[in-house]
This record gives sequence, C-alpha cells and structure tokens, in this order.
Amino acid sequence: MPGQPVPGQQVPGQQVPGPHDRPYGQAAFGEQGYGPGPAYGPGPGGHPWWTTKRKVAAGGLALALILGGGVAGGAVAAVIGGSSSTYASPTAVKGASNRSATGVAAIAQAVQPSTVSITATSQQGQDEGTGVIIRSDGMILTNNHVVADAQGGGQISVKFSDGKKASAQIVGTDPATDLAVIKAEGVSGLKPVTFGNSDQLQVGDPVVAIGSPLGLEGSVTSGIISALHRTLTESGDQQQQQPPGFPFGGGQNQGGQNQGGQNSSGGTAIADAIQTDAAINPGNSGGPLVNASGQVIGINTAILTSGNSNGNIGVGFAIPIDTAKQVADQLIKTGKATHAYLGVTLSDAEGDQQGALVVSVQSGTPAASSGLKEGDIVTQVDGKAIDGADDLSAAIRGHSPGDKISLTYLRNGEKHTVNITLGSNGGT
Repeated sequence: MPGQPVPGQQVPGQQVPGPHDRPYGQAAFGEQGYGPGPAYGPGPGGHPWWTTKRKVAAGGLALALILGGGVAGGAVAAVIGGSSSTYASPTAVKGASNRSATGVAAIAQAVQPSTVSITATSQQGQDEGTGVIIRSDGMILTNNHVVADAQGGGQISVKFSDGKKASAQIVGTDPATDLAVIKAEGVSGLKPVTFGNSDQLQVGDPVVAIGSPLGLEGSVTSGIISALHRTLTESGDQQQQQPPGFPFGGGQNQGGQNQGGQNSSGGTAIADAIQTDAAINPGNSGGPLVNASGQVIGINTAILTSGNSNGNIGVGFAIPIDTAKQVADQLIKTGKATHAYLGVTLSDAEGDQQGALVVSVQSGTPAASSGLKEGDIVTQVDGKAIDGADDLSAAIRGHSPGDKISLTYLRNGEKHTVNITLGSNGGT
C-alpha cells in the first residue's frame, strides 16, 4: 500500500492515460523510464497505508502482510518465444561490489539492481510492494497480496533501482503460497538475482532485507535469522485469525480448515517460514531476504506487530526461496501452481491433546484411500509433531504431488501410522 509522503519529498503526479510507444530506455512524460506505467502516489479512493484487510493475529499479536527471486551458482538460459533469457547472475557479492564496499554495503550493491518497487492500481486504490528480478527479460517474483487487487483490469508499474519505470502484466498468481510472477514490458538485459538454498540456513546467520518500506525505494536493513520452520496463517479480506486454540471462523464444521492451505475464512497457511529481526515494514512485501553472499534466501511477506502499532518490532517472516522458486517456475510455465493434496477438512484438536482433528474426509482422495476417518487426530507427519490444523496443512504444502509421507494419527486413543501418496489439487 502506498507509503505516506515524507515532508519535503516530491510525489509524482498521475500519468495521462493513452498509448505510449517509446522504446526501452527512452524517457517518458519528462522522466526516465523503461516504458509507460501507472504513476506512483495515491489516486482518488487510494488505500490508507494500512488496512484491516492486511492483518491477521498470531499469539495475541497482529501478523501483518507487509504491503507498502534463476538457478543458484551460474547463468542459465531458457528459450521462450525464440529468445534467450538469463535466469540468474553468475556471481553475487564479489562481482557486483566495488573495492571499497564490504559487508552490508557490498550486499546492497549486488542486490539492489535486481530489486524493484511495485505499484498496483485498481478500483480499490493502490498497493505498493517490492519484487525481485528473476529473469533478464523482465520476469519478477513478488507476493500475491501485492498485485492481487490489480487482476481483472488494474494496472501494475515497476520502478527499477536506476529510477526508470515500466508497466507490467501478471503472469500468474498463487494465493495458496502468497506468491506471484509479473513481467515488466519492453525490457531486456536486466540483472536477475542469485538464488541461495533455504534448506541450508541456520539460526543466527546474518541476513539483509531490501525493499520499499512506506514507499522509500531501495531501503536496506540487516539482522539475523531468528528462527526457522515457522508456520504462518494469513487471513482473508477483512478477517482476522483468532488466537491459537480458537477454531477458524465458526459454523457447522467449527471453522474447519480445508487441507491444502485455505481455511474456511479464506486464509493461507505458509510452511517453513523464515523468521528474522531485520527491520521490514509495509512496502517490503515481495522483496528479497539475502544471505551474506548476496544470494536471495527468502521473500519477505509479513511482520508481527504489537498494540496499535503497524510497524516493525523485530519479528518478520519470509517465504523460503526453495518454495518460491518451485512456485515461480510453475507460474511462468502455466500461469498457475499445483500443490500436494491430502483431501481432508481440519480443525485443531481440543483440550490438552495436540494435533489436527479430521472434521471430514473427501471421497476419492489420498486421505480416503489411506483409511483416514472423521474424528481421527493427526499427530505426526514423517516423524515431525503436528500441533494443529495449520501445522498439518503447512506440512502437506511443503511436499509435491506424488510424494509419499508417513502419517501418524490417533483413533479412539489408539496410535496408528499409515503411508500415503499425496495427490494434486490441479492448480485450483
């Protein structure tokens, strides 16, 4: 969402609609630009910089979506439509930094050219966020909640680190993982980010976050990885998740959560989130979380806030890049992403019992074939404890269709273990 103007800071006016045929790199409307696109700054009916739409609760605090990443190790080309596009820069910090830059400064110099600011304009107003260039022809990875409102008639503009702008189109979105890919138009020769491996991270590793908090493009903050394997649940529009132990929503199925990531109130479960104390704020959504080698290891997505404050309190979360790469590849190829599917509706187990309560089992699904029944309580997946419905949904989401898992559950107090081959939700 748009940040508030800083005193003395100029806010560009809105561009005049119409066809613009200026080639890549040619100035438009009296300023530098890669091509036409919606101007920055709030228009009529623009959102305030924060709304209840972008909040959920977690542990009594507010988990806020922070509205306003190629192949590691080498340059890889992919031919689409007869043209070759670089997928990842062959070097990270070493090749991009100058001789005087070290530490965070060197990381910033390496990654800022591959980071963009995004403005999505729709009938609801404007949302602002951040994105990372993942291909030299303009493919950009960001959060779904940054661009979702611009689907179906909205406009998207991206601003590069050199101040140039381009309009962009949505390639594909995946609300289930809160990821999206957009493509900047009329551009070429961009510098993609270098991807790291999120499965090699350790608590305490230094990290850097780059983005556009409150519309301040190219902001750089640093910190460490505070924790790994967090499970986040982001609520749907105008919804807030209740504190732990309180079932989602209400109604006949006690707010049961549909396995696959969507709960009954439209929420999204994100598995294996990276927790960091690097300062991220509204506008950082979709931006890179970077390791000490200048490799992107996460996509910044949400922060915990306290009281009436919507700003950083040192608890931020990023989607692991291994998940983001997998989803981005699918979105580029088909415009949608498929996910592993079990076929149950879930709620949290009640009382002192930890686990995910099976509210219902859909016929013809892997869950039904395995013999799972209503009332079973799932306590482990592949030996890892399941605390509730969110944990099970996230654990399944962390797999691919066709993967085999070991699932442990309680039925009438007796422990059972079954091997299940996960299905596919078909990208829906």
